[in-house]
Amino acid sequence: MFELPQLDLKNKVPDDEWQLRIDLAACYRLAHSYGWDDTIYTHISARLPGKNEYLVNAFGLAFDEITASNLVKVNLQGEILDDSPFKINPAGFTIHSAIHEVREDAHCVIHLHTNETIVVSTLEDGLQPICQHAMFPLSAIAYHDYEGLAVNAAEKARLQQDLGNAHTLMLPNHGALTLGPTVGEAFMRWADLQRACEVQVMALSTGKPLIPIAENILDTVKTQQNKVHTGSTGGQVSWPAMLRKAYRLDSSFAK
Repeated sequence: MFELPQLDLKNKVPDDEWQLRIDLAACYRLAHSYGWDDTIYTHISARLPGKNEYLVNAFGLAFDEITASNLVKVNLQGEILDDSPFKINPAGFTIHSAIHEVREDAHCVIHLHTNETIVVSTLEDGLQPICQHAMFPLSAIAYHDYEGLAVNAAEKARLQQDLGNAHTLMLPNHGALTLGPTVGEAFMRWADLQRACEVQVMALSTGKPLIPIAENILDTVKTQQNKVHTGSTGGQVSWPAMLRKAYRLDSSFAK
């Protein structure tokens, strides 16, 4: 059995980097607890404060093995910047680097392959306004067609163009991603998207006609959500509760 190297970066990195490592590691553990992970694949990245340096998971580790100390520091080219004993999956960082490169507000990018987001992204009509949870991703959503495994650098420009100013990107035949100015906000955006996709899959399985939310209500929610759901009054408020949950589940992520 392969024993993971036991790393301890606490008190060896700046305080703001350590806090970001705690938040990001917690995000990985929470994603695992909700069943959103995909063995050792998919990634969640976070930008270090004031730098073009990023934290991402080590290639070969499951989400429930991620800790604050074993996150790997890389640049936009996916080159490892510290003396970590771990490597990263360069192909896995392609999508993240494309977004971090052009979106200053994308301090955290969550890209996952859940069954429900794969299904909904692949439906011809995509995500539909049939539940309250869908209102939040629908306020700023985009789509990027599948081009195969993310190993072609030329795809980055097309992905960037398709994303535009959206904070949610559906990836037909593939999955989806959310981004945010903090780990907490990106996480809550993913939670809303995931729940909306689950509801849509369940609703469609009934085979019954659905009642869509009216367009004018969607416009109203776009205004409301900035006040009560995301940002300083939403994702920022929700995240401490999620962080406490991560500690209750298994505090080893904070090492």
